[in-house]
Amino acid sequence: MDKTALYRTIWRWHFYAGLFVLPFILILSLSGAAYLFKPQIDRWEERNYLALGTAGAVSANAQAAAALAAFPGARFYSYRLPRAEGDATMIHLGMPDGRSMRDVFVSPQGKVLGSIDPENRISALISKFHGSLMIGTLGDRLVELAASWAIVMILTGLYLWWPSGRGLAGILWPRIGLGGRAFLKDLHAVTGFWVSGLALVLLLTGLPWAGVWGDAFRTLRAEMGWVQGAQNWKVGAGSGHSQHAEHDHEAMLRQQAAGIPLTSLADMVAKARAEQMAFPVIVIAPGSPQPFGPPTGMVWTVKSESQNRPLQRSVTYDMASGKELSRSGIADKHPIDRIINYGIAWHEGQLFGWINQLIGVLTAAALITLAASGFLMWRRRKPANGIGAPPLPAQIKLRGIIAIILTLAALLPLLAASLMILWLIERLILPHFPHISAWLGMKEPTAA
Repeated sequence: MDKTALYRTIWRWHFYAGLFVLPFILILSLSGAAYLFKPQIDRWEERNYLALGTAGAVSANAQAAAALAAFPGARFYSYRLPRAEGDATMIHLGMPDGRSMRDVFVSPQGKVLGSIDPENRISALISKFHGSLMIGTLGDRLVELAASWAIVMILTGLYLWWPSGRGLAGILWPRIGLGGRAFLKDLHAVTGFWVSGLALVLLLTGLPWAGVWGDAFRTLRAEMGWVQGAQNWKVGAGSGHSQHAEHDHEAMLRQQAAGIPLTSLADMVAKARAEQMAFPVIVIAPGSPQPFGPPTGMVWTVKSESQNRPLQRSVTYDMASGKELSRSGIADKHPIDRIINYGIAWHEGQLFGWINQLIGVLTAAALITLAASGFLMWRRRKPANGIGAPPLPAQIKLRGIIAIILTLAALLPLLAASLMILWLIERLILPHFPHISAWLGMKEPTAA
């Protein structure tokens, strides 16, 4: 294959992929960077319920009773232990209307201080926007499609960046003195190289949440016997990345928490404190549906819902006797699930504290730089009579490229579907609209 023709072919793939994903890169980078700070955002949102003092503190039973008294007819589901002594307790209730939930904050002294609809928390809204653009299934599919094409964009960009005997200037750092479009090209290529690995990790670790890819992967796991315990991440629209978004609130509202002995809550809270789990630590009432899997049955469940997923673990206790029945953590999961949970913790910026958050912010900033520099380069070279696609290569055999594309399509279902649709449009529709075809760069413009 002629190298110039191959370069043009890869360049065209990079151009069209970039043109499609550019707005999504901006949206997902900004929303993802904001979501990295979920712990700080949540703590700021709960700022009025912190450091209240412990003088005159009452039992967990009394706190739960106060929350239920403030919302007559509500159902108790879980109790979140305060992060620090003197902070308010958060009690998760199902509202009498059967449609909504409420996080109720109760002081150590048993006074109801306020409540938040968990679906309208700042971090939950950011998560929904990041995962599905706030438009449900359609948004989920668009985000997954953009992620698939972003992988194509990064891989083709790395090919275009490849040094091929050039010096390090313009490869590892931009040549600032060039100015104009040449500097933009350097900035785009160098930024793309440095961020490519981190961006690919973010894209790949986000796929388990995606509707089509996630469902396919869940089926594969079951068929291959890679399942040990319930899958602890949701798939598809509305799944988001937050702990609240991961709770199946509809299922919780459908399921009446049966026979909850609130007099035993204080004992379970004491056991939860003794476990020294990572915050947030919740005590789930018997009969309450869990975020994933079937209802808890007639057992109490104490669990950590830390975003640093390797720290998550849970313990169950018999409702009547309080005897420990089981305990589990990441070591009890299938190796595939362990890898995914580590990936999710990295994706959310919580695997190793503020350094993970900083890397996430720098990755988002680099992706925004890529999008902006790519857009500016396109605008500078775009002709008035076309979209400005790179020139068509000569008629050549593309077996190698086709093999790579088919491999990616096999791994990314929505990429495969979009390629088929584009092929049908190019073959069946565009021939009837030669001017549109020429404007899109699908063929050379004809002379007027």
